[in-house]
Amino acid sequence: MDLQKKDNYTLVKPTEISIEEFYSSFLEEVKNFKKEHLVLHFSETFNTTIQEILLFLNIANDFRENGISFVIICKGIDIDDVPDEINIVPTLAEAIDILELDAIERDLMNI
Repeated sequence: MDLQKKDNYTLVKPTEISIEEFYSSFLEEVKNFKKEHLVLHFSETFNTTIQEILLFLNIANDFRENGISFVIICKGIDIDDVPDEINIVPTLAEAIDILELDAIERDLMNI
């Protein structure tokens, strides 16, 4: 797993050969990210299915409950087929937009 720390988020790119292998590695490391906004970039690595995306549903819910953003970049997934609890977008630019929108939403909730 390749980690790139940015100003306000961490970009995670899988280096594993399968989503299942990445998921196992990610579960071991996710506790280290509990205070960081995460963007998982699958589009360059895997042809990901909706069932594989759903592996991350509980993690996405945990992040949301703790006021932290969790976004998955994945092309070829119909977002209408994915639960609203998972932020999934086709590009990094859109992932950054989601991070900004989440930050605005959190700010508005604290007013």
